[in-house]
Amino acid sequence: MWSPGRAALCWMLLETFLRSAGGLNICMSGSATSCEECLLIHPSCAWCAQEDFGKRRSLTSRCDLKQNLQKRGCEPRFIEYPRSTISILQNSPLSTKGSGPAQYDVVQIMPQRISLSLRPGDQTAFSLQVRQVEDYPVDLYYLMDLSLSMKDDLDTIRNLGTKLAEEMGKLTSNFRLGFGSFVDKNMSPFSYTAPKYQENPCNGYKLFPNCVPTFGFRHILSLTDKVDRFNEEVQKQMVSRNRDAPEGGFDAILQAAVCKEEIGWRKEAYHLLVFATDDVPHLALDGRLGGLVQPHDGRCHLNDHNEYSASTKMDYPSLALLGEKLAENNIFLIFAVTKRLYVIYKNFTALIPGTTVEILDQDSKNVIQLIITAYNNIRSKVELTVSDHPEDINLSFTATCQDGKPLPGFRKCADLKIGETVSFDVSVEARSCPPRGTDQTFTIKPVGFKDRLEVAVNYQCDCSCSRTAQVNSSLCNSIGMYNCGTCRCEPGYLGAHCECQEGEASSMYLSACREAEGKQVCSGRGECSCNQCLCYESEFGKIYGSFCECDDFSCARHKGVLCSGHGECHCGECKCHAGFVGDNCNCSTETSLCFSDDGKMCSGRGSCVCGRCQCTEPGAFGETCEKCPTCPDACGTKRECIECRLFNSGRLADNETCQRLCKDKIITVESLENEDPAAVLCVYKTENDCVMKFTYLEHASGRSILTALQEPECGGGPSALTVLLAVVGTILLVGVVLLATWKLVITIHDRREFARFQSARVRARYLMASNPLYKDPITTHFAEMETFEKSFNGGVH
Repeated sequence: MWSPGRAALCWMLLETFLRSAGGLNICMSGSATSCEECLLIHPSCAWCAQEDFGKRRSLTSRCDLKQNLQKRGCEPRFIEYPRSTISILQNSPLSTKGSGPAQYDVVQIMPQRISLSLRPGDQTAFSLQVRQVEDYPVDLYYLMDLSLSMKDDLDTIRNLGTKLAEEMGKLTSNFRLGFGSFVDKNMSPFSYTAPKYQENPCNGYKLFPNCVPTFGFRHILSLTDKVDRFNEEVQKQMVSRNRDAPEGGFDAILQAAVCKEEIGWRKEAYHLLVFATDDVPHLALDGRLGGLVQPHDGRCHLNDHNEYSASTKMDYPSLALLGEKLAENNIFLIFAVTKRLYVIYKNFTALIPGTTVEILDQDSKNVIQLIITAYNNIRSKVELTVSDHPEDINLSFTATCQDGKPLPGFRKCADLKIGETVSFDVSVEARSCPPRGTDQTFTIKPVGFKDRLEVAVNYQCDCSCSRTAQVNSSLCNSIGMYNCGTCRCEPGYLGAHCECQEGEASSMYLSACREAEGKQVCSGRGECSCNQCLCYESEFGKIYGSFCECDDFSCARHKGVLCSGHGECHCGECKCHAGFVGDNCNCSTETSLCFSDDGKMCSGRGSCVCGRCQCTEPGAFGETCEKCPTCPDACGTKRECIECRLFNSGRLADNETCQRLCKDKIITVESLENEDPAAVLCVYKTENDCVMKFTYLEHASGRSILTALQEPECGGGPSALTVLLAVVGTILLVGVVLLATWKLVITIHDRREFARFQSARVRARYLMASNPLYKDPITTHFAEMETFEKSFNGGVH
């Protein structure tokens, strides 16, 4: 929160910097010759109006830092040093309930009126609080497309009033309902204009041969708490027919918004306008196809029959005009459209503040749930808008939402509960002084609220000492005006007291007009007269300074613009406006555009340079580096959104920030097939040991698309007995295979050895049969035995 103590400390540090920055004093280096010019140089500059102050100094020495003037002998009562101030004019407390005896005095924003007194360049701040009260009255106007394609939808909503009143009764005790319808302009080429189609545009159409004549917009039922009337009027309606696909819905929206008395909008109620259609709308300039060149005037044009009488006279309204009139009348617009039109109308919501879009079933059977969802969404957020914003005033916002953390650059809080209070700090700075006597006003209000903060602004551009200026004062030799300690001489006279005439010159005067010995007189850019330099005029800007050494055009430029248009040129150096830095003031210090939805600077993948994110993480892109399919944390970041959006689990589900942080489109499928090569497949394990799969794709439209399984893949684990039998069976199988292999190897080996043996035997027999010297050893043995036996027997006998 902004406090006077912090403000004083900031100014003290700033002034210390200004005194010590390279010896440069911005107040004395300027060209101020009057109190008003001094105050415009910088908010830290002050002017001394004391008569006898600085007699031997140059005129610009009266303009200096406040503490410097005091040190040099200027009494505090003569110092002109205005500061920006804030006065609270009306500060009624916030209400807690919207219905009951006090419903006409409900307050949802505090304070209600303030006054700002601003010195250019001097920033100040104020706070405001907003609360969505409970049981606030609701006015709902149902605006329906009655072209032929909506026939089944008309049949569905014939008893809508009773059911909707029952559901809304759970949210508010004060509910009113109204009804209107539209088709398109009854003229070519938008509708059938041949005579046979005038009374029955469906003439000759076999599927539905009878319908009512084409009309632009028809107000049927003003807002009422008698829901039976709604049912009765809806049951009387019949569809019509037009020629082209787009409808004239924007004509109808504008009339429903601006015809306040006919519709019956209450000042003390939320205004909901439900727009139900199954096709795209005609936009501004489409009317020229039918010869309508007159732009829409933004006024109510309902005739005695409550029909739009200017349908065939004026063009369709533009988105800008539509947004202006909706905001002016505090109307929340709810687009209830079919799925194929969702993206188109979603783009419209970015251009029209206070609008939401919901998907309508083909036969409108979900319309009640759609309205309840949209209403809860509207009531869960607060967003500030500024109207009649003066061009010369800078505004910056800091939101403090339900978590108590300040969010610089934000003017919106979401995920709120009814009755919660949020606050916003608003910093204000005037850049310049408007013409004298000009007072400005602007308004800050939450979107769709009747409550507002009115801010009146006046500017501190004049010095109080100027009120006592003396014409033809004796202090100015009676030929000049004495004002704030200085003389403003009549034409042709010069000097601190108008003591010299133009054209007088001497060597003494000339030496006083040189910045240093050897330098040119008046820096070569002026003439020396009466001990003072009179600087030449230049077509490029102003030349000034005691020795004409300075100008306001010799500074750095950006794209040909001096100081980038965000600063002032002082003596060759750009003095940047608040919020800009750099040699040429082309670098913005604003960081609000660099914060991603999760509150991180550049999504933690880059740095904020000159108000824009420069992504340093390879593969990261987007305005806040939020898109990065190839980043290591891409799957982890998107996983949290999958968990909270699909299964209401995970970290984001606990702190109710899922809807604010997870805005990607999520498509659920039964089986995941990653056909797109640019898509990243992400897989993670859930708490139940299941496997969840999804793909992450950055579409060419710039939108992130997540395609996820409807349910995680969970396989049943095998039993212990099955595992044991599988292991034993595997071991036995391996053993049998090894034995069979060993047996095969042994058999092959034995057969080879046996074949070798057989071959050796055959070869041996061959040798015995073919060698004459070979004798069988067995035969020899028996022969020897026979000889021995004969010898033995002979010896015996």
